[in-house]
Amino acid sequence: MILEMKVPSPGESITEVEIAEWLVSDGDYVEKDQTIAEVDSDKATLELPAEQAGIITLKAEEGDAVAVGAVVCLIDTGAAKPEGAVKATEEKVVVEEQKAAPVKQAPAKETYASGTASPAAKKILAEKGIAASAISGTGKDGRVTKEDAVKAVPSMGTPTGGNRGESRSKLSMLRRKVAERLVSVKNETAMLTTFNEVDMSPIFELRKQFKEEFKSKHNVGLGFMSFFTKAVIRALEMYPSVNSMIDGKEMISFDFCDISIAVSGPKGLMVPVIRNAENLTFRGIEAEIKRLAIRAREGEITVDEMTGGTFTITNGGVFGSMLSTPIINPPQSAILGMHNIVERPIAKDGAVVIAPIMYVALSYDHRIIDGKESVGFLVAIKEALENPAEILMDNDIKKALEL
Repeated sequence: MILEMKVPSPGESITEVEIAEWLVSDGDYVEKDQTIAEVDSDKATLELPAEQAGIITLKAEEGDAVAVGAVVCLIDTGAAKPEGAVKATEEKVVVEEQKAAPVKQAPAKETYASGTASPAAKKILAEKGIAASAISGTGKDGRVTKEDAVKAVPSMGTPTGGNRGESRSKLSMLRRKVAERLVSVKNETAMLTTFNEVDMSPIFELRKQFKEEFKSKHNVGLGFMSFFTKAVIRALEMYPSVNSMIDGKEMISFDFCDISIAVSGPKGLMVPVIRNAENLTFRGIEAEIKRLAIRAREGEITVDEMTGGTFTITNGGVFGSMLSTPIINPPQSAILGMHNIVERPIAKDGAVVIAPIMYVALSYDHRIIDGKESVGFLVAIKEALENPAEILMDNDIKKALEL
């Protein structure tokens, strides 16, 4: 029996995908549920499992855009498994390991000429003050040629023998769609950014005092993201226009907080969503962030898990960023950028002290968010982070952390 495998729908509003990579070859024997391909949609990279075991016939090439519901391969389910057959993915791993293995080369023949410069090469090296012994000769028996000398001392601004290759590769559908969205945000929104700084000392003290007990009881770390998420939720409730988006000639405002959290995945930046974050405790937020981050990094995140956020938090600080202007995640109207924490001198109570400081940035769509609201929103976040016990925990830290 010949089974036609069709492209499943990755999610609502997605009509086509791109074959990113076949993990099997035409004529391979595949097992049921074996991953046979990776496909890119405009929102995520997904795995395509074999629906049945059998001999596979590919009907699309890598890089092809295929419609949802289209046939991408055939599986002959009546074919017997060949003797000694291994999964194509296992075979591929072996081949890749063989490719990665270092190639052993025979040592170059050493003679009296090795490292000796020809007369022309000797003159060039003498003018440049370079010893012939410092040059790896390519001439007979290791002799340093004139060309070796010229390459070793390139003229200013004139390429002479250095590696000047280039490569060209097709952007994935996901990357192309991200690029289109970023350009559209810049062109179609009135995006502005406001900045502030946060003294992270109170949060440092809280984490130092309770993080071990928190992790021991809840099996998840007490990170910075739960504090920032809590602070964002409070600020969104104070400034509802920031928790809104434009739809044509209308503004849609939400009475819930679906917080998108930018995480780094194998295919680039992904933005899974914490649903109804306003109903979660510190433990609930940390557990959900951990779950979504693991799924994103293992390539298991679904389109539905990355759709529908109302506000985004991105943390460039994990990569060492001191300050940046984050780009709005459409169709949302604002995004908060976190950055690295650095000890800096600040004025406090009339004295200069050293404190762990983070710069924060809020990019927003000025079409529906006024400057007063954007600045007030960021100040509200700063106030909550600098006084978390009172503002975010109602002066009951143990209860807030469920300890």
